[in-house]
Amino acid sequence: MRQIKALGLAALLVMGLCSNGWAAGKGDTFENDLLKLIFNAPAIANIADNAATSPLTNLFVSMHTADPADAGVQNTSEAAYTGYARVSVARTSGGWTVSGNSVSPVANIDFGECTASCGSNLTHWCVGVASSGATKNLYCGALSTAITMSVGTIPRLKTTTTITED
Repeated sequence: MRQIKALGLAALLVMGLCSNGWAAGKGDTFENDLLKLIFNAPAIANIADNAATSPLTNLFVSMHTADPADAGVQNTSEAAYTGYARVSVARTSGGWTVSGNSVSPVANIDFGECTASCGSNLTHWCVGVASSGATKNLYCGALSTAITMSVGTIPRLKTTTTITED
């Protein structure tokens, strides 16, 4: 498993600072609770809840031709081939499995088939908060093997794709 970087507001929630300014580690239970809050939407008792007026019910997975990096947003280096769209995954235990400080999709995430203008190979993926636009990335990671794009290619993230908090 590779460590995936946390981005955006989630980074503020998970990072505790020591008196010397260095980030302290998180407890295993809290790491798991944080992933459940983001991906399955249950509350973390006395810390955070999902009681907003219109909480997200889905997260949106995107594919990228380069690393969006920490400063990037979800459309930074995002795939743009004909047939591409972000894939919506339910923000529930039916969409994501959270266990042992890791999260994975319950089912394979299949993107639209490339029907023309395939562009560059796909090298990265992100999980964000909207179906399109320059919205925040929650987590991003590199593909273990780049996806070579050609007409007829259907990019897929398998259930073995993992985000780990540690």
